Amino acid sequence: MVETGNHDHHAPPPPTQAPPPPAVAPPLGAARGPLFPPAEQLLQLNYCIHSNPSWVQTAILGFQHYIVMLGTTVMVASVLVPRMGGGPGDRARVIQSLLFMSGINTLLQTWFGTRLPTVMGPSFSYVISVFAIVNDLSDTDFQSEHERFTHTMRAIQGSLIVSSFVNILLGYSNAWGNLTRSLSPVILVPFVSVVGLGLFSRGFPQLGNCVEIGLPMLILLVISQQYLQHIHPVARPMLERFALLVCIGLVWAFAAILTAAGAYNHVKQQTKISCRTDRSFLMSSAPWIKIPYPFQWGTPIFRASHVFGMMGAALVSSAESTGTFYAAARLAGATSPPGHVLSRSIGLQGIGQLLEGIFGSVAGTTAAVENVGLLGLSRVGSRRVVQISTAFMIFFSIFGKFGAFFASIPLPIFAAIYCILYGIVAAIGISFMQFTNNNSMRNIYVLGVTFFLGISIPQYFVMNTDGAGHGPVRTNGGWFNDILNTIFSSPPTVALTVGTILDNTLEARHAGDDRGLPWLLPFHHRKGDSRNDEFYSYPLRINEYIPTRFL
Repeated sequence: MVETGNHDHHAPPPPTQAPPPPAVAPPLGAARGPLFPPAEQLLQLNYCIHSNPSWVQTAILGFQHYIVMLGTTVMVASVLVPRMGGGPGDRARVIQSLLFMSGINTLLQTWFGTRLPTVMGPSFSYVISVFAIVNDLSDTDFQSEHERFTHTMRAIQGSLIVSSFVNILLGYSNAWGNLTRSLSPVILVPFVSVVGLGLFSRGFPQLGNCVEIGLPMLILLVISQQYLQHIHPVARPMLERFALLVCIGLVWAFAAILTAAGAYNHVKQQTKISCRTDRSFLMSSAPWIKIPYPFQWGTPIFRASHVFGMMGAALVSSAESTGTFYAAARLAGATSPPGHVLSRSIGLQGIGQLLEGIFGSVAGTTAAVENVGLLGLSRVGSRRVVQISTAFMIFFSIFGKFGAFFASIPLPIFAAIYCILYGIVAAIGISFMQFTNNNSMRNIYVLGVTFFLGISIPQYFVMNTDGAGHGPVRTNGGWFNDILNTIFSSPPTVALTVGTILDNTLEARHAGDDRGLPWLLPFHHRKGDSRNDEFYSYPLRINEYIPTRFL
């Protein structure tokens, strides 16, 4: 006998089942591929700021940093010294002084400044101010060109000494740190990116001065450092870290062969200077041993018009260094530098400029962009490597003949390297986009305008600057012209100015999350993130003996 539910009229009704929740469609990007979460620190570094390779590798990597920064040092001296009336011997001594002070300032920054693995090298932002001093002294009668060079060097010394107090006051008054607290990741994207992109004129345009040397260097570096490393697991770390040195040696030898074979005997003078390995005259003019010493060119000359122009360069170098520090922090595996760390680094940079004026450098120093790019190229962000590189800078600044040997590397070889290294720094700036709302039209507007003006305005000023250093701003006040022409010729400074104004005035209060402030704000404050002390505290318990405001 079969029973059915219809026979029991008193049975409770079956429980009603809740309808299944509606399926949530994944975002369009997730439907087509994986979404990568934001990462504060790069995970593909072989060595970060605290970890160190073996001592042998550390020494080789330190020498590599020295070679990379040498290109800008030679460029600055080659541009300024002939305009000042100096000869090959004077240029060799200027290069020695620049190397010596770069080594000292790099040690100071890695010990007591940001403590990031950044090399401090001569800055092109001082070129306009130096040209102004040269032009101001052009009507003065000198008995010889060497006397004109020495007198100009003394005037530059005085300007560097006085203008250094701009950075000292900005840094140790904490004013610069307060300024950086107004930054958001939306500003950091164009600000850091144009630190690399703004130097495009030192890349392929310089390479093009000698294509037969520069182009093989660029191609060989890309193939050996990126493609050949996948041939064998053993070859990967060696090529990844040291391919740059190998490529420099090979192409330099190729350039020497072309020179000896007479390939450049019947070419234009500019081609000879760029391509030949025997046109620098540094080896014959550099002294065997020469220790830079205070006031080596004579008593500094102080003139107000010169000082005001140099103050603009000091401000620009601060902005350039700040953008470079943000890039170095990511490429070294550290957290974003807090405001008080940036303040003390700029203050220390001012002290370094004061020392440069005392020791007779031709320009002040800034954080070297190319060396920060080298951190990403080699994937070694070790602080010790950069500190070891200072030993090579100081050694080759004292033993001039040895330093002149490496300083005679043709500049197109360095230009090929910069095509890679500056690009890495520019890409690091773009990586800050991950902390912002990429789909916000407000952010897109700020980014687009800041990017474009950060490159376009300096290009206008560069294109309208004549051979005497006179820029588009030409009022009756020469010092005023020098300040504005210097500031607006710097892509990072223009990007920082435009981005800060736009990002903090366009719906800033209601777009905090879109701007990425929840991620960045903790790093702005001394105790905002527990990792700040790990990366940025002073060594050897020095914190206990320094007032808190200077930490």
